Amino acid sequence: MSEITAFPSPSTDLSILLLGAGGREHALAYKLSQSKRVSKIYVCPGNGGTALMGGKVSNLSIPYGAPPAFEGIIDFAKKEKVDLVVPGPEQPLVDGVEGAFKKIGIPVFGPSPIASLLEGSKSLSKEFMKRHNIPTANFTSFTSSQYEQAVEYINSNPFSSGRCVIKASGLAAGKGVLIPETNQEALEALKSVMIDKEFGNAGDEVVIEEYLTGPEISVLAFCDGYTVIPMPAAQDHKRIGEGDTGPNTGGMGAYAPAPIATKEIMERVLKESLEPTIKGMREDGYPFVGMLFTGFMLTDNGPKVLEYNVRFGDPETQALMLLLDDETDLAEVMLAAVERRLDSVKLGYRDGYAVSVVLASEGYPGKYPKGVPMTINPDMPAGVHVFHAGTTIKDDTGVTDGGRVLAVCASGSTLREAVNLAYNGVDQISWSGKTYRRDIAYRALSSEEPSIASTSTSVGLTYAAAGVSITAGNDLVDAIKPVVKATRRPGADSNIGGFGGAFDLAAAGYQDPILVSGTDGVGTKLRVALDYGKHSTVGIDLVAMSVNDLIVQGAEPLYFLDYYACSKLDVPVAADVITGIAEGCLQAGCALIGGETAEMPGMYLGDDYDLAGFAVGAVERKQLLPSNDIKSGDALIALSSSGPHSNGYSLIRKIISLSKLSLNDKSPWNENLTVGESLLTPTKIYIKSLLPGIKNELFKGMSHITGGGFTENIPRIFESSKLYENLGVEINLKSYKLNSIWKWLMKNGNVESKEMVRTFNCGVGMIIVVDQNKVNDALNSLKENGEEGWVIGKVIEGKGVQYIGLEEFGQ
Repeated sequence: MSEITAFPSPSTDLSILLLGAGGREHALAYKLSQSKRVSKIYVCPGNGGTALMGGKVSNLSIPYGAPPAFEGIIDFAKKEKVDLVVPGPEQPLVDGVEGAFKKIGIPVFGPSPIASLLEGSKSLSKEFMKRHNIPTANFTSFTSSQYEQAVEYINSNPFSSGRCVIKASGLAAGKGVLIPETNQEALEALKSVMIDKEFGNAGDEVVIEEYLTGPEISVLAFCDGYTVIPMPAAQDHKRIGEGDTGPNTGGMGAYAPAPIATKEIMERVLKESLEPTIKGMREDGYPFVGMLFTGFMLTDNGPKVLEYNVRFGDPETQALMLLLDDETDLAEVMLAAVERRLDSVKLGYRDGYAVSVVLASEGYPGKYPKGVPMTINPDMPAGVHVFHAGTTIKDDTGVTDGGRVLAVCASGSTLREAVNLAYNGVDQISWSGKTYRRDIAYRALSSEEPSIASTSTSVGLTYAAAGVSITAGNDLVDAIKPVVKATRRPGADSNIGGFGGAFDLAAAGYQDPILVSGTDGVGTKLRVALDYGKHSTVGIDLVAMSVNDLIVQGAEPLYFLDYYACSKLDVPVAADVITGIAEGCLQAGCALIGGETAEMPGMYLGDDYDLAGFAVGAVERKQLLPSNDIKSGDALIALSSSGPHSNGYSLIRKIISLSKLSLNDKSPWNENLTVGESLLTPTKIYIKSLLPGIKNELFKGMSHITGGGFTENIPRIFESSKLYENLGVEINLKSYKLNSIWKWLMKNGNVESKEMVRTFNCGVGMIIVVDQNKVNDALNSLKENGEEGWVIGKVIEGKGVQYIGLEEFGQ
C-alpha cells in the first residue's frame, strides 16, 4: 500500500440546485457555471434566459413551497445526487428549505428557518438589533389587535425628525415599507397595512420607526456563522420614475461599488453592524450561514441598519457578479460557507464599476400584460450582459412573463463608462411597453466633473454640458422637502419650491411688531467641514449666527432663508447641509421658508461650497432691546458657549497646522473626540432659553459674543443711544473656569490673553444686562429654560471693556 502524503483533490463533479426564476438567479447561474468544479446547474423553475444558457445549465419544472412543500425537489436531489442547494428568493428560506435538505444530508447555502426570520419578521429583527446594540432607527412594534395604540403612538409625534416609517413586519416582496411625509399620511399608511391588508398577512404586525436621512447603501456579505465577508457596497434605485419618483418597486437598477461607501464607512459597517450581527445570531443559538444582505442609511451619526435580507439582492446581484474576478470561484465560496471555512477561500474583484438597468413591463409595479414578444439583438456591445427575470419561451419566441423583465448589465473602468455601455445595451432590446429609468447611478455621476474634451459640439449644448445639473437641483429639493416641512410654525407653512416665502405676522400673534433682520455666514469653519468630510452641523452654525443676532434685540426669529453656492452640486452633501439648517431652525423655533442653490462651475474649486443665511424676527415695540434704562451698576450675566462657535477658525486652523495635528487625530483637549469632530461642534442657539426672560422684561440688553470677542462685541450694546455713550463694562475673568480647548489654543499658539478676549468667545456665547434687583429672577428663568448662567461682571462708567484677572487668564 502506497503512503498517503496529501489529501485527495476536491470533487470536480459538483451538481447544484438553484431555486428561483428571476434575474438574480440568471446572474448566479452565469457565475456558478464558470466554476471548474461544477458539472451541472439545475435552475428551478428558471426563466427564458436560463433556458437558453445550455451547457451546464438547464431549467427544472418541479413545484415547491406550500403543498407539496419541498418533497418533489428533495426526491429529484436524491436521484441526481445534488451536492449543494442555493435558494435565490427569501420565501423558500423562510418556509424551511434549509432544514428540509439538512435532514437528507444535502447542504444549503442559506440560513435555517429560524435564522431566516431576520428577514421574515421585521419586528423580530429590530428587537435583535436593539438587544445586540446594532445601530438602527428607534422603533415600536404593534400587532393587529393594537391598531388604536399604534394610531395614538403616531399622534404623539414620538420622533425628533417629525416623521416615521411604516413597515409591514412580514414578507411583502420588498414593497412593505411606506414612507409618509406627514402624520396624516402616516395614519393613512397604517390603515392601509393593518386594516385594509395592502400586504396581506405581512401586515398583521407593523413596525413604526424613526425616519432617517442620508444616502442608502446595500451590503451583501458571505457568512459561515463565524466569518463575515462583505462584497462591495451597491446602491439600488427602488422607485419606478427618474429622480426617485413614483411608487416603490423591487428595484429598477443598481451600481457598485457605491463611491459614497468609503473605506472608512465600510470599516464601520463591518465592525459596528455585520460582525455583531453574526456574533449575535451565534449567541442566540442560530448561527447565520449564507448571504446576509443588509440595507444601511448613512446618517450623520454613522451607518444605521434599515433592514436585513437573508439572500442575494435583486438587482444588486446582477451587477456584483460582473465585479467578481476570474480567480473567484463562486461555487467554492458557497461550499466554504456551508462547511464553516469561509476564511480559507479567495474573494477577488475586478477594478472599476458595474451597473444593472432593469427593463420592466408597462404598468409595473401595478398591473401589467404578459406574453408580449421581445426582440433582443444577439450582437450586444462587448461587455454587456443581459440577465432575464420575467421572461419565458413561447413558440420559440422570447416573451415577457413578469413585471421586471430583463436586467441589462455592464462593467467599465469608470462608472460613467459602465453606465453608458449598459444603456447602449438597453437600446438593442425592444418590446411594446418597455419601461426603464434613464438615470441609474445619477447620484454618483452628478458629483463627477464634466469633461470639456468629451463634450462634442456636433450635438446641441445643454445646461448640463456646461456643468450645471437641473436634475440634481430638483433632486435636492425633493430630498430636503421633508426636513423643511418639519420647521413649519404659525405664520409659515414651510413649503419650498416656489419663487419666495411668505409669513403672516397676525397668525404668529403679534400686535405691534417691529421686524428685525440679520444675515451671516459660517466663515472658515466651512474649511474644517470640507476637509473632515462632515457637513451635517455647519447648517446649524449658519442659523445660529443669524438668529443669535436677532435675540439680542429682543426679537423672536420667525423665518430663515439660506444660500448654498458650489461648483458642482453634490446632492447628498447639500442635503446634509440643509438638513442641518432645518435642525437649526427647529432649535430656534423659526421656519425655513426658502433658499437659493447656485451651481456655478468655475467659481469654486472641486467640492468646495459656500453658505450664507438670512433671518427675520419680530419683537413687540415695548420689548425692543436694548431698553432705555441701562445704568452703571447693572449686572452682566454670562451664558456658556459650546466651543469656538463659528469665529476665529482661521487662527484655530493655523494653530492646528503648526501643531502638526490632523483633523482625524484624537483631540488633545477632549480625548473622546477627534480634532475634526470637536471643531465642528455646532454653535449654541440661545433663542428658547432667552425668550421667556425677554417677554417677562427681565433683561435690559444683550451681546452675542462672536468674532471680536468680549472687547469688540459687548460695547455694541451701548451704541444704540447717546444715553449710553459714557457706559462700559467690567468683566471678571476669574468668575468661571476656562475650558481645555481655550487653554490648549493659548499655549500651543502662544496667544496672549489680550488677543484671546478680542478674538474668541472664550467659553461665553452670550452676555445679558440685568438690573441688580432682578439677577435672581433672571438666573432662575434661564435655568428653567435650559441654561445655567452666572454673573460675570457689571456695567460701569467709562467706555470699553475693563478686565479683572486678564494676566492670569488661562493659567
